[in-house]
Amino acid sequence: MIYRVVHVTEYGYTDPVATSHHLLHLAPRDTERQVCRCDELTVAPTPASHAERLDHFGNRTTYFEMQEPHRHLTVESRRDVELLPLPAPPSSGGPAWETVRDRVRQPTDTALLEACEMTYASPFIRISDDVVAYARPSFAPRRPLLDVVADLTHRIYEDLTYDQAATSVSTPVDEVLRLRRGVCQDFTHLEIACLRAMGLPARYVSGYLVTLPVPGKPRLVGADASHAWLAVYCPGIGWVPTDPTNDVVPDQRHITVAWGRDFGDVTPMRGVIVGGSRHDLRVSVDVSPVGERERVDQPADDNQPARGAINERGGGDGTTTGGSGTSAKADRQSE
Repeated sequence: MIYRVVHVTEYGYTDPVATSHHLLHLAPRDTERQVCRCDELTVAPTPASHAERLDHFGNRTTYFEMQEPHRHLTVESRRDVELLPLPAPPSSGGPAWETVRDRVRQPTDTALLEACEMTYASPFIRISDDVVAYARPSFAPRRPLLDVVADLTHRIYEDLTYDQAATSVSTPVDEVLRLRRGVCQDFTHLEIACLRAMGLPARYVSGYLVTLPVPGKPRLVGADASHAWLAVYCPGIGWVPTDPTNDVVPDQRHITVAWGRDFGDVTPMRGVIVGGSRHDLRVSVDVSPVGERERVDQPADDNQPARGAINERGGGDGTTTGGSGTSAKADRQSE
């Protein structure tokens, strides 16, 4: 199946932005389970310059800069992605989790060395005694790694309530654990923290979730959302994904864009601007089968989000406006 992903970000500034620099993670990766068949990126006004490159993790990134004053900025990404008809990733078995932990501690090949990088704390994922205490019930001695992951995924799904109003993009893992509420990036950060706390490699994955319309209702164009899940490294198998927000093994409904240590490595859009004062942000995401009959564009219902939307609270996508000065932070665009 080939899906067309349309991701539109629109800014409106109260004062002109004199100049700005932006970095995008919007281009889906090619993996063994998917192939990006078509790429189209439109930026208005036209950037003064732009460039594409692969980042440290092999993600496709786009950099652009604006050098003319502007009050509006629109970034529209259109990508056709084919999800390949492969068997679903395994959800049980594998070596004992202690065996994986010990092998990763002393990497003997490139794959294990790359996995080792994903065992440490990162800016959005800190390890604490509370995290260790929450993780331990899933880690019975000599339990197969993927059984551990399946149990932990299910526990997080059952213990946490999906709530877009409960957290912001900067909410620490310990706070998510205390609240027992959050969105997909919170569920994902918590499970990664639990796995890393026990010495296991886990990475953050950003992408899109193919959603289905309510029976009897048309699919609302623009009502889809970015999503987040994780993958754990299992020697002999590779990186195995799991989605704690929905308690599923990602397969034919998950489109991968990028991966890294945590959300900060794969932010859809981040930047630095001069001027602008306050800004308004509108984000629209649509994922639909290629060839599907065009439908009338309708705004998303903010009161009925798909279970998988990344948090927008805490500054929208986070481009900081700074009057006549320069301000910077990740554009935490968190649809």
